[in-house]
Amino acid sequence: MKIRSCVGITKPSLLLVHSELPALTFHKTKLTWTSTLRFPSNYERTSGSVTRFHCNVAGRTGASTSVSSSSSKSNTVHLSRKQVKPSSLYSRPSLSNMKKERIANRAKVYEFLRVLGIIPDELDGLELPVTVEVMQERIDFLHNLGLTIEDINNYPLVLGCSVKKNMIPVLDYLGKLGVRKSTFTEFLRRYPQVLHASVVVDLAPVVKYLQGLDIKPNDIPRVLEKYPEVLGFKLEGTMSTSVAYLVGIGVSRREVGGVLTKYPEILGMRVGRVIKPFVEYLEGLGIPRLAIARLIEKRPHILGFGLEERVKPNLASLLEFNVRKASLPSIVAQYPEIIGIDLKPKLLGQRSLIQSIIDLEPEDFGTVVEKMPQIVSLSNTSMVKHADFLKGCGFSLQQVRSMVVECPQILALNLDIMKLSFDYFQMEMQRPLDDLVAFPAFFTYGLESTIKPRDKIVAKKGFKCSLSWLLNCSDEKFKDRLNYDTIEMEEMETMPSFDMNSLMEPRSDESDSDYEEDSDDEYA
Repeated sequence: MKIRSCVGITKPSLLLVHSELPALTFHKTKLTWTSTLRFPSNYERTSGSVTRFHCNVAGRTGASTSVSSSSSKSNTVHLSRKQVKPSSLYSRPSLSNMKKERIANRAKVYEFLRVLGIIPDELDGLELPVTVEVMQERIDFLHNLGLTIEDINNYPLVLGCSVKKNMIPVLDYLGKLGVRKSTFTEFLRRYPQVLHASVVVDLAPVVKYLQGLDIKPNDIPRVLEKYPEVLGFKLEGTMSTSVAYLVGIGVSRREVGGVLTKYPEILGMRVGRVIKPFVEYLEGLGIPRLAIARLIEKRPHILGFGLEERVKPNLASLLEFNVRKASLPSIVAQYPEIIGIDLKPKLLGQRSLIQSIIDLEPEDFGTVVEKMPQIVSLSNTSMVKHADFLKGCGFSLQQVRSMVVECPQILALNLDIMKLSFDYFQMEMQRPLDDLVAFPAFFTYGLESTIKPRDKIVAKKGFKCSLSWLLNCSDEKFKDRLNYDTIEMEEMETMPSFDMNSLMEPRSDESDSDYEEDSDDEYA
């Protein structure tokens, strides 16, 4: 078949067709349409024919009938089409309709959140579930973890986390590490951003880095429970610089793992703003840098004491209560917690109590704090019981006061052991009470390990000595004293006191494996 000519020009009300076109038929049809063309009367003479054609373009087959202008009376072209419903493959909503639908769905989700008491203001721009049902699923999951509406309002971006893609993989990973499920609620309250994290990209590298700092695998879960924020730190940022600084001031490299296990918050502390000013202030107070390093090894939480908020005001309070400035380094070294507690109310309360039970003068209270700073945290019941015990032993109020000022530790010792020591003093040693008034530290020595063996040796040799000469020395020194021809008075009068140099002695070999927490009620 041959197409002679086909010219078509389309305008709003005009269609010219010049053709002598036989019927063309292609048999693969998906869409058929019929078009009836009616021409104005002035085109009858020009066209004056009826042409019927079939065409197939890109899989579409059409049949068209052109009717002679003689059958048309209208001055306009009338076009009518009958369409068959297209395949769903090509049925797509317009972009504007899709946008309107998204806006409508988001409005429904927002309204749902408001009904629950969740403020969605911060969620603009965040990808959220398109249906209320999916959002309900996320909220229910968070509720099952123990989070409340208030928790969600504190960090509403958590609603952008998918339960299956984000929450479950992260929580499963933490559980496999050993983080206890009972801690998940507090964990997520402190660091809800973890639910956005990728296990492989974000979390696993941090855990590996912590292990590289000599934190034992079994301790990793406890570190994360204490300080979940560490999972958001950059590996070569604050974490590495804080550790490097501590090692630089003398913290043993083998102790780093234990320090971080006890107080992982160090990993988030800035050296220039927190750690260095704290160390330099204590150093300026008179504590050697190596001694500070040893204090940090034993009680790393002291780095969390605010320098301006706590440390400086507390030291000023000690001076107000008749503590000598020269004694401040010794006080801090003996009891570092004293610079981190709410100190002034404790000082007021303890001074008032001791004054009421043994009639202690305000000036003497400063001496007591210098010798045993832990007294600021000593329970009232303990002090009353110990004072009553001494009075019951036959000491006068004045003698008890003198003994407490000389050795405040007698207000904190185990009462049962004190009773055994006193019974031995009376029954076996048969010394006057004045000996104990002169050397109340007698109660601080072990009865079986020190008092009895030395007393028997001295009694066997027939020596007459003070309790201070007998007890206030090492075993080696005591053996040397037994060879003396005379007993030197200065040795007899020497009282035990805190030695700052003892802090700078090397730690024992077992210290790096002992990460047990120190008891908080040591002086309860």
